[in-house]
Amino acid sequence: MISIRRGEKRGLTRTAWLDSRHSFSFGHYFDSKHMGFGPLRVINEDRVAPNAGFPRHPHDNMEIISYVLEGALEHKDSLGNGSVIRAGEVQRMSAGTGIEHSEFNHSRSEPLHFLQIWIRPEAFGIRPGYEQKSFEPPAENSLALIASRDGRGGSVTIHQDVALSLGWLREGGEVSHALAAGRCAWLQVTRGAVALGGEVLKAGDGAGLEDETRIALQAPEDAEFLLFDMHT
Repeated sequence: MISIRRGEKRGLTRTAWLDSRHSFSFGHYFDSKHMGFGPLRVINEDRVAPNAGFPRHPHDNMEIISYVLEGALEHKDSLGNGSVIRAGEVQRMSAGTGIEHSEFNHSRSEPLHFLQIWIRPEAFGIRPGYEQKSFEPPAENSLALIASRDGRGGSVTIHQDVALSLGWLREGGEVSHALAAGRCAWLQVTRGAVALGGEVLKAGDGAGLEDETRIALQAPEDAEFLLFDMHT
């Protein structure tokens, strides 16, 4: 079964400096039909104005992944980490027993565009942690693992049975991914468009897949996407 979540149907938070689109219920946006998918709890697509951002705030018991599409994200946290995450880089922060951090657009002139993803951890009360890695764009019409439970293949390590891959398709290209029994998947299109099960999904669109054994994607135009392979 494939359930499509169109980008224009997502929740919205808009301020003078922020445009945030919520695939699932978040903050003041609540939709009982969209509370998450498997262990995936939040996908926020954030556009942040220059020299603006989220002041220091707390988190706990959540795996938080940030993937920068354009610009640079400046991060500081209560563990003493301070870094800039640029386009193509992935940050993993395990909130665990508690962590505070701030996130700002690093630029005074250019906008920031990134995805923030929250995944429920497999256990509460773990030690907070931080990781940041740069990934080369995957080969054409392929998937590259960027986050996993065991950090295999150089991916960042998340404390949950989720394998997150970055995919890139050239126009006319195809890629497929097998889903094992007891697994579900979420597809989030970040650029361009992909065809899935006879439907075209554009940037901002997502889709949940349950009781499927194979995911087959085609590209009517150049496309980039994230694919979450998760336990049900």
